[in-house]
Amino acid sequence: MTTQKTHIAKEAEIQRKWYIVDAKDKVPGRIATKIADVLRGKNKPIFSPHMDCGDFVIVINAGKIAFTAGKENSKKYYRHSGFPGGLKTITAKELLVKKPTEVLKLAIRGMLPVNKLRDVVIKKLKLYPDENHPHASQQPITLEV
Repeated sequence: MTTQKTHIAKEAEIQRKWYIVDAKDKVPGRIATKIADVLRGKNKPIFSPHMDCGDFVIVINAGKIAFTAGKENSKKYYRHSGFPGGLKTITAKELLVKKPTEVLKLAIRGMLPVNKLRDVVIKKLKLYPDENHPHASQQPITLEV
């Protein structure tokens, strides 16, 4: 009788690649799902949910994303100071002006699992509001979204 065995990746087997994504005129949710999968490593055959086996992702033009159906004015982001009456809201349009990369970062972070690996995985995400980035020496591969 033969039994199948599940292969569990070891840290030495994981090959990390660098990908680059151009987010200009792309919808944040559509691009965030693809980036979250690559960051976790779900596109690899050695994927293990309890390990960080994902790749690095560089996102350029993160401040030039496009919203659909007027969501730049209707979508709101919330934060709370912890004091009574301390709820602060900001629209997506205002957040893009204030912090251009934060909208895409929040979208990608929300698509990662809520556990200890999320903070490890999100560190492999590099966001830049325009085309300039300091990672040319890593020779990133273009990732089509």
